[in-house]
Amino acid sequence: MRLILKAAAIGAGIIALSACNKTPAENTADNIVENAENVADNLEEVADNTSNGVVADALENKADAVRDAADNKAAAIEDNASANKQ
Repeated sequence: MRLILKAAAIGAGIIALSACNKTPAENTADNIVENAENVADNLEEVADNTSNGVVADALENKADAVRDAADNKAAAIEDNASANKQ
């Protein structure tokens, strides 16, 4: 348990340092993608733990859709920020 907490703390520190050189739009886009990854990972966990193949497939598809939507939204945010710079 302590190892997991240490790893999480180190990971958070690395993320914080890497965020220093990013624009607010990039940080927002990254947060959107990371949150969607967490949601999608949870959906996949539920899919792995269900005995119903149809439900598992639907959950896997939903996880893919969540990731795709987040990627699209993040790209739109970054594109909008780039367009506003010019």
